[in-house]
Order: sequence, then structure tokens, then C-alpha cells
Amino acid sequence: MIPKILLIVFAMSFFILPAFSQSLLEITLSEEVYFEGDIIVISGKVSTVIQETPVTIQVIHLGENESITEIAQIEVAQDGTFTHEVRTEGPLWRMGGEYVVRAFYGVNSVADVYFDFFKKEQGVSLIFEVENPDQSGTFDIEYIIIGGNVTDIIVDQEFFELIVLIDAKSDGAITLELPRTVIDAKQSDVKDDIFIILIDGVEVPYTQIQNDTNTRTITIQFEEIDSDIEIIGTFVIPEFGTIASLVLAVSIISIIIISSKRNLVRI
Repeated sequence: MIPKILLIVFAMSFFILPAFSQSLLEITLSEEVYFEGDIIVISGKVSTVIQETPVTIQVIHLGENESITEIAQIEVAQDGTFTHEVRTEGPLWRMGGEYVVRAFYGVNSVADVYFDFFKKEQGVSLIFEVENPDQSGTFDIEYIIIGGNVTDIIVDQEFFELIVLIDAKSDGAITLELPRTVIDAKQSDVKDDIFIILIDGVEVPYTQIQNDTNTRTITIQFEEIDSDIEIIGTFVIPEFGTIASLVLAVSIISIIIISSKRNLVRI
């Protein structure tokens, strides 16, 4: 017969140990897509700080044979937060594809977050010449595509969108540098709004990589079966700009003058 004291100790350890070691763990990344040379910023928080216990981070390439690209131990602040940076370059970053950042804390707290990584040689910066809808000229869209080719880019003025037609050879991603003079998305207070991205009619998320006064650079992931990417904003070229406004103003003034003369003749 097992002594009662041992049963009590066993029962106490069963209830006390998880309370000590278990802590809710959350991690996030600065982006969803990275290119060779980018810096991955890993941020997170634990609900319960275990003294002198770091968060262990593994960055794993998810291929046919999983391989660990990075291992690190991160100190946890008193408020439970932690952060770590990983530079995506060097001999261990030789494979593009899907990766997971896996974090461990305490005995049984684990959290995963996924991202896609592309080598520089996998994508080449290209320029696509797009024709204005009014046939007044062309403009250029700079892009990088991995996993396919761009066959055409069309302006749809009715729905304020650019339609990017692709020939996808595999799952991949396209990064587009969109001039604000060509397409943009603004709120009523003139602040930037999000684009609506549809792939074959289905709304999908995107990542905004860069944003300045002249351009907005976005990355859109696609699958092998995809073909049509729609980027919908609140404005699309051709803009009703200064020249058009002057032409309209002159036309209106001319109409007023002619109408006035006709009225004078009638009198």
C-alpha cells in the first residue's frame, strides 16, 4: 500500500507544477513576407513571468526536410514582453519558402507564427508598361514576381482598380510599386486607406512594405491556380487634374459668353 503522505505529495505536485510552469505565450512578426537581407522583428509577451527563464526561439524552414535556421534565447522583461531581431542572410538562409518561428517558454508553453521568405535570385525587378485608358500615353509599374509571370496590367476606371494578369507556375508572391499618381486609396480626411485585393474574385490580405509621398509598395501572395489580381482603390489614372480643369473652365466660360451674346441679340 502506498503511504498516504506520498499520495498527498503526488497530488500537490500535480496541481502546483503546471501553475508554476505554464504561462500563456504570444508572438508576432513585423511582416508576413521577407526577402533576403531583410530583418525579422520578433515580438511577444508572456502572461506570467518565470524568474530567470528566457524565451527560446527557433526559426524553422518547412520543406520536405525541416531544418532549423536560427536558435536564440531571449530575456523576458518584468512586464512579460520580449523582442528579438533576425537578419535573413548568410549560409543558413539558402532556401526560400515557408518558415515558422516557434517560441518556447516554461514547461509547456509553445507559440507558432509563419512567414514566407524569398531569395534575391528568385525574383528580378521588372517594369511593365501600362497603357492609359484614354490612350493618351503609358506609365510604368515596377514589380518583382516569384513563381510566375505578369502577362498584362489593365486599368479599370469604373471600379478604380488595376487588374494584374499573371501566369502562375507555382505558389508565389508579387511585389508592386504603385505610384500614387496612378492608383491610391484615401479616406475622407485624405489619410491613407487600405486597398481591396481580390484574386479571382476572392478578397485576400496583402502586406504593405513601403509607404511614402510618391508610392505605395505592396506584396500579394498567390497560388499556382490563380490568374487575376485586382487592386482596388479610391482613385485611378487618368486624374481629373489641372489641365482638365482648365479646359473645362474655358469651355464653361465660352458657353456663358456665347449664351450672353445670343440673349443680347434676342433683346
